[in-house]
Amino acid sequence: MEYKILNSDNIAEYIYSIKDLKEYFCDDKLTIEEIGDGNLNFVFIIKGENNKALILKQAVPYLRVLGEDFPLKRERMTYEIRALNEFSKNTPNHIPTIHHASEDMSSVIMEYLDTHIIMRSGLISKIKYPKFSDHISDYLAQNLFKTSSLYLDSVSKRELIDKFNTNSQLCAISEDFLFTFAFMEHPTNDSYADGHPLFEELISNQAFKEQVLNLKYKFMTKNDALLHGDLHTGSIMLNQDETYVIDPEFSFVGPFGFDIGALIGNLTMSYVSHLIQGDREYASWVLNTIDEVLEKFEAKFLALWDAQKSSALITEGFIEENYLNSYKQSFMTDILKDSVGFAGIKITRRMFGAAGVADIRGIEDKDLKDKAMELCLKISTRFVTLHKMIDSRDKIIAIIKDEMK
Repeated sequence: MEYKILNSDNIAEYIYSIKDLKEYFCDDKLTIEEIGDGNLNFVFIIKGENNKALILKQAVPYLRVLGEDFPLKRERMTYEIRALNEFSKNTPNHIPTIHHASEDMSSVIMEYLDTHIIMRSGLISKIKYPKFSDHISDYLAQNLFKTSSLYLDSVSKRELIDKFNTNSQLCAISEDFLFTFAFMEHPTNDSYADGHPLFEELISNQAFKEQVLNLKYKFMTKNDALLHGDLHTGSIMLNQDETYVIDPEFSFVGPFGFDIGALIGNLTMSYVSHLIQGDREYASWVLNTIDEVLEKFEAKFLALWDAQKSSALITEGFIEENYLNSYKQSFMTDILKDSVGFAGIKITRRMFGAAGVADIRGIEDKDLKDKAMELCLKISTRFVTLHKMIDSRDKIIAIIKDEMK
């Protein structure tokens, strides 16, 4: 189908041109509402008279938030569609059901998660999710392992790289906004940075910047596994029983620790926010969740690896088991170290960069907000500058607790 921009006036016609969707809605009159609040794409909810509903997401050839004067290739949706399909193979319980996807139309039509909310909103509202650490560790372990050279053969792994690593525009956006602009004077930074002493201290921290370069280079060059690419608490929808990961338009084949670090960084900001605002009990739950996610991820990843006898990396019979186990443990430690570094990057860039998080910027009391930002920066700069030495979960938790005393 030839590409056209979809809107409330033509979506019904588009839906009923697709046989499976026509049958799904049973020729009902459709109600279309634009609900997107992101920066990149348009999102619509499509409702039929039979109480059925689906979500339609489409990429247009410009930034949604800024308009046609700011071009951005719509092919970014190609990578989201491909990532959703890959992740669905490995963790179908944690990816919304895809009802239709078209790379030509840069659109995907998927399950409407009407009983779920965005995790960041849930955290701000102090909702506890007892199954989250188990769900998200399964998502991370399954998808990172099964798209890596620890599981795939060499040909399949290189084909996967070819399939995703032309997502160049969004990778470049990450390189600029995650690893560069937020740590220097730049017009895209939040106006709150202007003259702020914490920002001045940050951009003058050369030891921090040296390690940022180290982590940025890993982001640019390592091809460990297929990543979501933007796995924060705004990219997760959940309730007490289910957890879904959404919006993988930034997907690419990159370093193991990046998605893990992104999630840990966002949970750390939630922890700081609640502690600063006086809710120690909920903050303790968040901190325990960080520890559980890391613990369960490692156990599940190693279990998958133990069951896989041959792959692009290892041929069965090549190395004795005790030496292989030693290699695996060192390997997992390296993933943890990188995860800590990327967590620090994610936290730091949210303080004064172009896109903050409501956990911190939503604190209404300016003094409390500044205190929260100061503590986040103390934690995150230690994560970044010391990540090569942070080789255990205990050390991660100790740094967070230490700065909160």
